[in-house]
Amino acid sequence: MSTQPLTILVFSHRPEVRESIITAVGRRPAADIGRVTFVEAETVADVIYHMDEGDCDLAILDGEAQPTGGMGLCRQLKNEIDDCPPIVIAVRRKDDRWLATWSQADAVLVHPLDPLTAAETVADVLRTHKLPVVRG
Repeated sequence: MSTQPLTILVFSHRPEVRESIITAVGRRPAADIGRVTFVEAETVADVIYHMDEGDCDLAILDGEAQPTGGMGLCRQLKNEIDDCPPIVIAVRRKDDRWLATWSQADAVLVHPLDPLTAAETVADVLRTHKLPVVRG
């Protein structure tokens, strides 16, 4: 079990979208992940600041954010930040999954968000990218 606190950045220009993502993922996405804290970002500048600071373990970006969508921002971050934290894209339509793949996202969530799927997806991405391997 991880005892290290993890921070998830949630980006959308719409507060209700940020709230729906935070609610769906929950404060403890899985028992082995432990509790997470959320940092909300309303602008691209906020996202870039937090990503450059290195204080986020994972980012969830709204693919429909305005004026800059999460998919283009994800691609930019993945190409500009060495050791970029994993990024999950939240899309409105299942058919937009291919765009999230183009953006180099580590995973995709589809609105309306299912809390079990959202928490499981975030936990899987954190396990794959952030949690230390414990050898027994």
